[in-house]
Amino acid sequence: MSRTTSAHAKTTAERRRMLAILDRLAKEYPGKFEGLNYSSPFELVIATILSAQCTDERVNSITPTLFSKYPTPEAFATAPIEELARDIRPTGYYNAKARNIQSCCRVLLERFGGVVPRTREELMQLPGVGRKTANVILSQAFGEQAITVDTHVARLANRLGFVSTKDPLAIELALMEITPQSRWNDIGKLFITHGRKVCTARKPHCERCVVADLCPSATITVTP
Repeated sequence: MSRTTSAHAKTTAERRRMLAILDRLAKEYPGKFEGLNYSSPFELVIATILSAQCTDERVNSITPTLFSKYPTPEAFATAPIEELARDIRPTGYYNAKARNIQSCCRVLLERFGGVVPRTREELMQLPGVGRKTANVILSQAFGEQAITVDTHVARLANRLGFVSTKDPLAIELALMEITPQSRWNDIGKLFITHGRKVCTARKPHCERCVVADLCPSATITVTP
């Protein structure tokens, strides 16, 4: 078997395994994805900036009041920076986040007329919005297919043996190669949910994992 043929066979096998994993996780977690709460793409941009180094639950606890007080990009952009920092203090790193939010809103107003853009390249022009945040907005706000590599997705991708790297971009590209584009959004939603509930950072609960027989890192012996 040639090297090219061998690589193709491996990729095909990994695609089948990925689809099997996604199908099982989709049956395990059929409900609505428990993520950030928002009512518009703009609110999701702000919520995602706030979610850095912070749980979605903590962000969701303050955003109803926050979005009521600052309903528009103009409101955030013109708020006293110290006051805005106090309002988002529970999310941590509040001084840096306040600066990012104001800079983001100003660029949003100056370059895009206050409307959240719909391409990754344009989204990444907004201060505080990197590739991961852009993918969150594309997938959740606009329904575009994009793989969001957060800590849960990175952890599961490594434990499941699809990658051997912590680099988010390398992980994203590797997962894109073995996953049909129509299922890219599923990776973020399902891997994140499974990472929160079962395949946790400190100790994976392999004894109640529905994909343990498909995982090379499983700590129990499972008969498929």
